[in-house]
Amino acid sequence: MIHLYKTNSTAFIHEFILLGFVYSKEVEILLFVLFSIIYILTLLGNSAIIWAVWWDQQLHTPMYILLANFSFLEICYINSNVPNMLFNLLSKTKTISFTGCILQFYTFLSLCATELFFLALMAFDRYVAICRPLHYPTIMTRKVCGTLVSACWLGGFLWLVTPASVISQVPFCGSNVIDHYLCDLGAILAISCVPVPKTTLTCSTFSAVLIFISFFYIITSYALVLYAVVQVPKGSGRKKAFSTCASHLAVVSLFYGSIMVMYVSPGTASQPGLQKFLTMFYSIATPLLNPLIYSLRNKEMKVALRKVIVSLLWRILSSGNCFETQILACLMLTFRCPS
Repeated sequence: MIHLYKTNSTAFIHEFILLGFVYSKEVEILLFVLFSIIYILTLLGNSAIIWAVWWDQQLHTPMYILLANFSFLEICYINSNVPNMLFNLLSKTKTISFTGCILQFYTFLSLCATELFFLALMAFDRYVAICRPLHYPTIMTRKVCGTLVSACWLGGFLWLVTPASVISQVPFCGSNVIDHYLCDLGAILAISCVPVPKTTLTCSTFSAVLIFISFFYIITSYALVLYAVVQVPKGSGRKKAFSTCASHLAVVSLFYGSIMVMYVSPGTASQPGLQKFLTMFYSIATPLLNPLIYSLRNKEMKVALRKVIVSLLWRILSSGNCFETQILACLMLTFRCPS
């Protein structure tokens, strides 16, 4: 149902319908199960990294503190859109209020902007650690690290204040059906009453400036890092530096590749199917893959995660019955084996 309120000349929508995925009910149930599994695995994977960093004293370094904060950001990021999507997959109405839609738009893209700042900060951390190793302890202190992390969060949410404000002023008076599973920029502007070139230009400018400046900073930082690494004689230090940079660059490539096509490519707005796929990729698939990328290519993280799992199994073991004890004892032996 379309709900309207009237002014002197125009009726404005105050409730939207998120169309989501247009499939049969059976397919929507399958999608619900699939995305629920992805959602749970994402929460578990990122929570495991946070717990491992908090639990292992050896990981109380700026790089791992940033990684733990990044994992917490991914948990917030996926919670900004997936729970509502799962609810709508089983719902018949699929409605969201005007205020709720603008709030979702602001929160979702603010977290996206925060992730861009975090990726740039992680690139800066690796640059200082590898290119200025003697100055690293004095530059990246815990106080400085905490300040930079706070700046990333604050900067991400402040960056989207203007775009969210101008989006809230866009007139909506016709169809209230948003062809997306969340209130994203292109999908919202597609149902405006009249063309809004100034709003589109403002939002595009804010997106492009943040995306390209942070991207070029990251690429430049890692180029300098890789140049410094190849100057190092072959050995474990060189291999470790390459491995760390490779995992960071993999995350950067996944995230930036999708959002550049989404928010910079001019033809994406006219392709709702492509919009949904790209949004799912950078907001659902990337948070799922990040823990795997960081943990599988990082020996210290694998060791810490193994310790956490063994610790949890031991706690369960101490209160289990005989059959459970035998199974968990075998699992503990497995996780204690060297990788």
